[in-house]
Order: sequence, then structure tokens, then C-alpha cells
Amino acid sequence: MKLNNKFLYLILLSILLSLTLHAQEGVVNISQDDAIDKLLEYKKDIKTSKVFKIQVYNSTDPDKAQREKANFLNSYNEWPVEIVWNTPNYKVWVGNFATRLEADRALVKIKKKYMYANILQPKTDD
Repeated sequence: MKLNNKFLYLILLSILLSLTLHAQEGVVNISQDDAIDKLLEYKKDIKTSKVFKIQVYNSTDPDKAQREKANFLNSYNEWPVEIVWNTPNYKVWVGNFATRLEADRALVKIKKKYMYANILQPKTDD
């Protein structure tokens, strides 16, 4: 008989707990200033694009950097190449990749000839 009473008490307790759990429903009202919507629209208009590049060469001699750019263009002509001067080095950067995935795919091809190439995300002055 004691087992049936404990079982009955457990059932009653579980019913009472389930009723109290359903009692915690409510409605939330959010009031916000209209300027927040304008700010969000303004933020959407701002250009926030990230660009990835691959650095294939680094030197203090501008002539060597120019030769390496020409060599790169002879081997791979599918991406734009530029020489960037970053005190005191001249760097040969390749591409304007919109996503990291695009840059990774290009890096696999480039690493066959330029084993020290790496992906970077230069800071923009915009």
C-alpha cells in the first residue's frame, strides 16, 4: 500500500508543477525611438566590405619587387597585382578577394610557386 501512496503523491506533485510552469506566460512590449530605425538604415548604407589579399613577395629593393611582380604576372595572370610600399619594405600583393574562401582557393594555386605566400586583410582608409 505504501508504494501506491508514493506513486499517487508523485503524480499529484507532477501535475501541480506542470500547472505552475504554464502560469509563466506573458506579453512583452518594446518601445523604441524612431531614430534607431534611421540609424540602422544609415549603417546599411555605409560601405563595410572586407578585402583579402595575398602577399607573395617582400623586399627593401623596389627593382626586385617590380621584377617579382612581372614574374608573377607571367605565371598567373588571373588576379590583379600591385606593389605596396610599407616602410621600409616593398610588398607584392595579389588580388582583391571578397571572401576568405576565395583567397584560400587562390592561395592553394599560388603556393605551388610561392611557398611563403600568405593571406592578409589590409586596413582600408575609407
